[in-house]
Amino acid sequence: MRMIFVNLPVKDLEASKRFFTSLGFPINNQFTDETAASIVIEENIFAMLLTHEKFKGFIKGDIAEAGAGVSKLICLSANSREEVDGYLEKALAAGGKPWMPAQDYGFMYGVSFQDLDGHVWEVMWMDQAQVDQRELERNLQELKQAEPA
Repeated sequence: MRMIFVNLPVKDLEASKRFFTSLGFPINNQFTDETAASIVIEENIFAMLLTHEKFKGFIKGDIAEAGAGVSKLICLSANSREEVDGYLEKALAAGGKPWMPAQDYGFMYGVSFQDLDGHVWEVMWMDQAQVDQRELERNLQELKQAEPA
């Protein structure tokens, strides 16, 4: 089984824990102490919130200021458009900031926000049936174009 750990430096660990639990993500106390918190996003996906001092122990050089530029986008999938909007509402109510306008492509919908430390999070929903249909139509079109005249 493969697991993903997204390690994020945070300025205020307690405030960050409150932010992420308000989004509905539980804390794994087994890997949480006064310097770090393990946020369970999914069974095999975790956000490790690390104090700056703790984070520095894992890197060379300085910690980049998350709000000064964007070096990553953390994107989570959702089961519906309503769930996407719900995450944004919860994030803003917990002190997060809106980032980009909502993106609506019909078959795919997403929003984004910055957490308390300026890390950018996206939440998106995709109608897999429409994606599968588009792929089928594209494949049929390619077959038609490849047919000898």
